[in-house]
Amino acid sequence: MPVEIIFLIILALGFDFLNGFHDSANSIATVVSTRVLSPRNAVMFAAFFNMIAFFVFGLHVANTIGKGIIDIAIVDNAVVFGALIGACGWNIITWYFGLPTSSSHALIGGMIGAGLVKAGPAALVMAGIIKTLMFIIISPLAGLLLGLGLGHIVYFIARGASPLLIDQFFRKGQLLSAALYSMGHGGNDAQKTMGIIASLLFSAGLLGKSFYVPQWVILLCYAAISVGTMFGGWRIVKTMGQKIAKLRPVDGFCAETAAALTLFTASAMGVPVSTTHTITGSIVGVGSLRRMSAVKWGVAGRIVWAWVITIPCSAAIAAGAYWLAHTMGY
Repeated sequence: MPVEIIFLIILALGFDFLNGFHDSANSIATVVSTRVLSPRNAVMFAAFFNMIAFFVFGLHVANTIGKGIIDIAIVDNAVVFGALIGACGWNIITWYFGLPTSSSHALIGGMIGAGLVKAGPAALVMAGIIKTLMFIIISPLAGLLLGLGLGHIVYFIARGASPLLIDQFFRKGQLLSAALYSMGHGGNDAQKTMGIIASLLFSAGLLGKSFYVPQWVILLCYAAISVGTMFGGWRIVKTMGQKIAKLRPVDGFCAETAAALTLFTASAMGVPVSTTHTITGSIVGVGSLRRMSAVKWGVAGRIVWAWVITIPCSAAIAAGAYWLAHTMGY
């Protein structure tokens, strides 16, 4: 295998690590903020279930990323390099400012930016891009509505029970909901890196005539996102766990379960959704169940603006990185 291909695979795994590092806050914020698990135990717990996703999910999302965002015929080393630099750069910037943006959309933006510079609008696979853009709205909305619905059901069932009993019951229940959410996170997000590595290998003629994701790529990607999750993005934990809405164990259970259901459905459909968008919508839905003022709408608004600019900003970084790589003859 050529050295430049090995370098790009390592860079892709670096993005996967950053994805886990950046998005670990989504997996653990509720379970940490409700004090069900300590931060250290929470990241180990989330990392374990990120890896378990290997045994649960197919590769629908990986196929979408690999050949459903930009035309696989225009993919080369410089395009992959630009896409990964755009995604990693935006992840680092938003981590520094504590913004829970989408690693998924950063990667998609990076692919779009590099593809546009190389081949213009013809490089874009609009069906896949439109489906992804639609889910920028659908995934947080689904999380919000499911969070509200589950909250209503749980609050109704638990009516009349003592607060102490409810707290004790949902502290245990949150372990299940956090496990499901972490599994959904690993299942959807690790596949994005699988897709870009597989497209790189295919473009280099290392996969033969048919596009597929090799088993070793699957294992490496799940391992990289799990290790990233273990290191944790603590700046974002505070934003997700406390700044949007104050959560109790019952609220955390409803938010995580709602987000997990959304992620499992999206992964089955092959849609590369944002785990960040999904859990944020769920937290807002559950938080507003008690009263609208329980949600800090100013913080939520700042997060939404970060979502809006993620794809264009990562695309701009990727376009510059692709141009530089192409100019240097990479």
